[in-house]
Amino acid sequence: MKSASRTTATALVLATAGTLFTAMAPPAAAAASCASPVFQRQFYANTSFSGTPKKTDCDDAIDQSWSGAPATGLPKDNFSVRWTLTRDFGSGGPFALNATGLDGMRVYVDGVRKIDLWKNVSSTVKKTANVTIPSGKHTLRVDYANWTGAAKVKVTYAPRTTADVDKVKPLVPTGTSVTYDKATGKARLTWAKNKEMDLAEYRVYRRLQGSGSWQKVAATTSTSATDTPPATGDTYYYEVRARDRAGNESTGTADQPITPPDRTAPATPSGVTTADGQAGVTVSWSTTAGATEYLVHRRWEDDGQDNAVTQVARVTGTSWLDGKVEDRLTYTYWVTALDAAGNRSAKSAPATEERGDWAPSAPTAVTATTVADGVTLTWKAPVSPVAHDLGRYRIYRDGRRVGEVSASHMSYTDTRVREGASYAYTVTALDTESQESTPSAPVTGTAPATGLTPAAVSGLRGWLDEDGNMFLSWQRSPEEDVVRYDIYYGTLVDGVWRYDLVGDFLQDWADEPNITHNLVGYTPQGETVRWAVVAVDKAGNSLPLTGDDFSYVTVVEPPVTPENLA
Repeated sequence: MKSASRTTATALVLATAGTLFTAMAPPAAAAASCASPVFQRQFYANTSFSGTPKKTDCDDAIDQSWSGAPATGLPKDNFSVRWTLTRDFGSGGPFALNATGLDGMRVYVDGVRKIDLWKNVSSTVKKTANVTIPSGKHTLRVDYANWTGAAKVKVTYAPRTTADVDKVKPLVPTGTSVTYDKATGKARLTWAKNKEMDLAEYRVYRRLQGSGSWQKVAATTSTSATDTPPATGDTYYYEVRARDRAGNESTGTADQPITPPDRTAPATPSGVTTADGQAGVTVSWSTTAGATEYLVHRRWEDDGQDNAVTQVARVTGTSWLDGKVEDRLTYTYWVTALDAAGNRSAKSAPATEERGDWAPSAPTAVTATTVADGVTLTWKAPVSPVAHDLGRYRIYRDGRRVGEVSASHMSYTDTRVREGASYAYTVTALDTESQESTPSAPVTGTAPATGLTPAAVSGLRGWLDEDGNMFLSWQRSPEEDVVRYDIYYGTLVDGVWRYDLVGDFLQDWADEPNITHNLVGYTPQGETVRWAVVAVDKAGNSLPLTGDDFSYVTVVEPPVTPENLA
């Protein structure tokens, strides 16, 4: 009979530490030498693993199916196979053992049985066992027995690498060393291969001497990496950490120091000039050979000229716009050149500029967004002036000013809008001297189609007193934009209520929570009538007198008699 086998990749894993298992005794029979992580495989002509194995060889993975005898000298039924593997599990941790096949399967870790499916079956059986393997070397053994029929067995061991399961840090890498190549300016680090079975990568970190802050400079799956540290003459330290697939990171190796040499500074920049404009002061200079960046320094000049010189910009070009300056003040600028290694030149000759009196530039990036209570406008500050020279913003709707906010706000909600209406908005900026910018680019804002109408009034009551005077009472609306209440008189005409506006009541007329209004001049008609009260906001939004959304009260008037007509 031919023996068929299929090789599959074996997954590796880190695991949490646990109690060490009892060591398994070595196999009874002499075997072929199989280098870890390859299994040693032994074939027996019985199901009790007794006697001398008929065959011993090596197997990359346990995944076989036999329709006859698996090896010369074995029967097609009532045989057994044993796989044994001893390997280093690194820091250890959680594993999943999976067994699938026909007939008997047993899986051991260090001689402790973890899966037991020892039965003659005609259909496939399978089982998974989650185990914790301590760090270091351990032995995995799989026993398989075939009694009758087809033989099939597949056993895998795989790490459990989800972050909520695997909490074990990898082992610290060993054998770390570092060298520095002055010609290339690169540091090269090497280290020994980690024993972790679920290793994701190695990470290389660097810190400046005297600093406790580490910076990740490389991530690799190999055992070496290069980095180009700043060539400033300072000492830098490197360490290597291992990271597993669950995201656990080991502690760092012992610090490995290097000291790159310093470099010659570039020449001092020349040709520094300044130019005043609405957006600020533009500083320009000539290109400096070897420079990759430039530092711009500034001082505000007053009579004492004792103000500090401060760095205000770091740029790669040969000009820079200083938008953080105030009108009617004088500033002096210097420029310093930096090379690729970070060496800097001396400051350039100074250039001085006196600011004019400029109106702000227009706000930018104006947007109009439909919100529940109206249209919200947002914008970005103008390029000039600086924040403390900016006084406020004005908001215009269809060319008419509708609002004003302080310079600390860059948004405004227009609530005085009609439902579904569209408007054109612009925004201007004013400085502290009330100089107003040109309008921003216009944007269109559309009020929400629904939701702006004030809610129906609450607690509406109506009654006639003994003198025939009609009174209405309701609760004051809590909505801030309600300005009045429209009062309607309703009569039933051909089965349909018809309402006529007969008056209004201003919100400011009453400060109390409950409003009572005497309908002066009304004469009862001896009918059943309705009185409706509808809240109206500043934009004129109000509930329609249809359906039952608005508030009304039905009043049955006393019959009309000659006495009450007199």
